[in-house]
Amino acid sequence: MIALPVLVLVVALVFGVPIAVALAGSGMLGIYLVTGDVGKVMGILSLAPFSTVADCALTTIPMFILMAFFSASSGLARDLYAAASNWCSHIRGGLAIATVFTAAASVMSKIAMPEMRRHGYSDELAAGAIGVGATLDILIPPSIAMVIYGIATQTSIGKLLIAGVVPGVIAGILLAAMVYLWVVVSPKHAPSTYHVAAKERWASLVRVWPSLLLILLVLVLLYTGIATPTEVGALGALLAGVIGAVFGRLTWQEAIDAVMSTIRTSAMIFLILLGATIFGYYMALSRIPQEVVTAVTAMELNRWVVIIGIVVAYFVISMFMDEIPLLLLTLQLTFPLITSLGFDPIWFGVLSMMMVAMGLVFPPVGLIAFIVSATAGVDLMKVYKGTSILMLSLVATTVLLMLFPQIALWLPATMR
Repeated sequence: MIALPVLVLVVALVFGVPIAVALAGSGMLGIYLVTGDVGKVMGILSLAPFSTVADCALTTIPMFILMAFFSASSGLARDLYAAASNWCSHIRGGLAIATVFTAAASVMSKIAMPEMRRHGYSDELAAGAIGVGATLDILIPPSIAMVIYGIATQTSIGKLLIAGVVPGVIAGILLAAMVYLWVVVSPKHAPSTYHVAAKERWASLVRVWPSLLLILLVLVLLYTGIATPTEVGALGALLAGVIGAVFGRLTWQEAIDAVMSTIRTSAMIFLILLGATIFGYYMALSRIPQEVVTAVTAMELNRWVVIIGIVVAYFVISMFMDEIPLLLLTLQLTFPLITSLGFDPIWFGVLSMMMVAMGLVFPPVGLIAFIVSATAGVDLMKVYKGTSILMLSLVATTVLLMLFPQIALWLPATMR
């Protein structure tokens, strides 16, 4: 009977029931089956909504989202791509390398794809660079998934955000190297290079320096601890809006649209969080996490065998589910297990993001692969080919992260 709510949850998700409703409904069923008391179910249901969202740390989420929408409306992605492509265009595969460091799947599909096609890049390389490059957003601030992980596990959000910086940079460098290696081995995928005048290259940097300063400011404030993640998010959103307005790129209508989009996205995340909280009550009452920890401990497995099993499970599930519901659904089970095995919560947070990133672009589903295919007009099989090849850079980063945990832990350890 204890397993029935989990089965109901899986069936509901398969049939397309909204994730928040599926989590809440199966959680309520589980609470009733464990306690046999409808009054307790209603009591939890009456308290959970307020207790879940009445956390000031949650304000980080809409602030980071608003910062992202303001930046997108201000043309930040377009300007960053123009600057990066101007400086990398003389390198074989340079446009794809530029895409890697500026990619947001739905935006860059419309900006970078036509440019790469114009210069003879193959659809496989172009779509692969857009798709895999977009996954780096999950590691580098402002990462909503990192904030969700921190809230769900009561881990320092500031340290989590900073912990993703070095792995994100390493992944980006390896991804750029993978693009270059690909076009060296098979030049037909990026046949042409071109040179941009020095004057135009420097002019493109002038257009992006305010946004680069904003990114640097966010990182410095988080690292030094001068401001909390919530304050950093609020300041970042404000400055992103100011930059867009001062340079005439953000109109009143675009600002209103950004705020409305932020409200919709935040409400969706909060509803999923509420559903996960109700499901968490069922998990706690049924003692499933404790039983799993006890069972794994009794098996006397090497802890690295366990972590590899968790990593593979995250990778597979992330092919079919977005990162936020995946984290809220699985962390109630995996987090007690990894902490009982002596793994660092911050390191596991970064490792989880790496696995989610790979699952988002890997067949047979890969949600980002679908987005790139739809927005860029590229055959899905070509997207899969490109992302599967370039995903080797993410695999290499994950292996390095497992062999050398200090890649993720060094920077947070130096924070005040």
